[in-house]
Amino acid sequence: MPREIFDEEKFNEISEYTIHCRVKRLKDTVKLKLRTKKILYTFKVDPMTAERLLRDISCDIIEI
Repeated sequence: MPREIFDEEKFNEISEYTIHCRVKRLKDTVKLKLRTKKILYTFKVDPMTAERLLRDISCDIIEI
């Protein structure tokens, strides 16, 4: 069962030990999905914030 994140700091913290990050672009939001060994985390943000966050993370990024 996926868990939703609501905080950018928590997203950056979790992204340090993820396997990959999937990006799903919708009309007015972007879903960022962080896959760890056991849990899938989701984070919904606006497109500008998503671009800024994706520049800062070091895991593999997969566009859906």
